[in-house]
Amino acid sequence: MPTTAVPHKRGRPGYDQQSVLLIAVDVFNRHGYDATSMGILAENLGISKSAIYHHVPSKGDLLKLALDHALGGLEAILEQPGAQSGAADARLEYVLRQTVAVLVERLPFVTLLLRLRGNTDIERDALERRRTFDHEVAALISAARDEGSLRQDIDPRTVTRLLFGTINSIVEWYKPGGALTPEKLADDVITIAFDGLHAQR
Repeated sequence: MPTTAVPHKRGRPGYDQQSVLLIAVDVFNRHGYDATSMGILAENLGISKSAIYHHVPSKGDLLKLALDHALGGLEAILEQPGAQSGAADARLEYVLRQTVAVLVERLPFVTLLLRLRGNTDIERDALERRRTFDHEVAALISAARDEGSLRQDIDPRTVTRLLFGTINSIVEWYKPGGALTPEKLADDVITIAFDGLHAQR
């Protein structure tokens, strides 16, 4: 699966933009974006507040970079051949499997995305992009229902919410590097989802 690298930009010695961004995302997730000041970021980075501005113009720019990294991974899934050709249920399975993969690969970034409150224009724009992604998945569910491969008695919007409720919960408990591999995790999500959704024969 192609990935989108976190952008690199050289800054003060000892840090580049990527390393600053990784630490900032961790701090945002621990303290909340609104409660994180440039002073708190500087303390966690071990540099002065003014030194941060050699890497990014503002705290909001750090947030935008982080959210672009999370959303770019999700949006790229819908452009891949597996999401665009074949039966609708196969495309849906592909999208869900790749969504789990992106979530695990970019766990801190997706965690930040899922905790947004929509308090700033950057957050609202990100939430709108996420809604667009969800609507694309809902359209796949509807198409699979129309093809007869998924149950007809559950509203596609309900299915979408339940599926993403399950997938999104992964950020709260999954620990990368443990016995549960990303591939097995995706297999388990797909098995639980589709055993409950496949039309009875």
